[in-house]
Amino acid sequence: MGTKIVHQHHVHFMSNTTQSLDEQLRKRTSRQKESGPVIFDLSDEDNVIALDALIKQNSSLRVCDEYEDQLREYFQVMHPDRVYVQEFETEFAVFFKRLKENGSLVAHGRWAWFPWKNTLVHILDEQGFYAVRTARNRLLITAEEQKQFYDGVVGIAGLSVGNSVALALVLQGAARHIKLADFDRLALSNTNRIRTSIDELGELKVDVTARQIYELNPYAQIERFAEGLTEQTIESFFEGLDVVVDEIDSLAMKYLIRTHAQKRKLPVIMGADCGDNAVIDIERYDQNPELEFFHGRVGDITYEELLSMNKFEIGKTIAKHIGHENLTDRIHQSLQQMGKTIVSWPQLGGAALINGSAIAYGVRKILNGDSLEDNRAIISLDVPFHSEYTKEDIEK
Repeated sequence: MGTKIVHQHHVHFMSNTTQSLDEQLRKRTSRQKESGPVIFDLSDEDNVIALDALIKQNSSLRVCDEYEDQLREYFQVMHPDRVYVQEFETEFAVFFKRLKENGSLVAHGRWAWFPWKNTLVHILDEQGFYAVRTARNRLLITAEEQKQFYDGVVGIAGLSVGNSVALALVLQGAARHIKLADFDRLALSNTNRIRTSIDELGELKVDVTARQIYELNPYAQIERFAEGLTEQTIESFFEGLDVVVDEIDSLAMKYLIRTHAQKRKLPVIMGADCGDNAVIDIERYDQNPELEFFHGRVGDITYEELLSMNKFEIGKTIAKHIGHENLTDRIHQSLQQMGKTIVSWPQLGGAALINGSAIAYGVRKILNGDSLEDNRAIISLDVPFHSEYTKEDIEK
């Protein structure tokens, strides 16, 4: 009897505690409101006042100041012939001393505040930042190619695989101006293929991706289309683009993307993950505006017909577009199990990363005016690593 009474009291106590916790957690649950950094230039008095206020009003602000190391790297980039000489440290010390003589180092460069991390970072000005960030690309990418890559305006529609595309582009110093379109919010099931954190669950994918880009390049110019691509937003999305990356699930919107790309004579690159492999489609409407949509792989179909498809029909049409010969046995089996043992067609994070790298390569080649296949490329991990695939490939 005594044990039972204690147990009931314990349950009652836990019930009250849980209720209190529930109330407290609900009050504190929120989504990030900001997805862009604030950049302070302390040569401007208004910026000095604004940053001073931010610091005084924000007791939990984290500050990252590795500016001297950035200056050292910048000095190396500007004087590569001096890096390995004995006098380098002396020469850098002279350079550094002169900078400090012109005023406090705090006022040099810029300060970037990332509200979603509540972190303030001391960085080089854009010219210096760009020079150091892209320094290790040389000479795999020449200075002229890098500038063309950076100045190109890229639109990415769909931010599942598109997230990997955006990061692959920005990592390589591309697309200072980038447009992101996706109406969806981050779900737990997305985290097997989107580089993110579970504390961003429920956030818009355009915001998640924008923050990641800004953390690599605070000087980026990002336009977010949080409603995704629609008949109403697509004109604005296409305005000023040089390249379009199509990673949308909706076949109807894919069709509409090509309609606008054809009208504006813009290239379209699309990547589809297929098991551990990637299928990259390149449609050069910039070179041939009469090019057949999807290279004719989905047959004679209209926008209205695509618009009326359900998820199962979309899956079958995508499989047709990719080509049944390119689908692995497990992909074939998976398509038959949708709605039975699995919710949707499977996608792997590794394949998303492969697609991201391949599409970024394609975007760079297009922006640099290099030759690029106007059709399809299959990037397969199965062929070099799986003996049966290797054997079949050799026999072909």
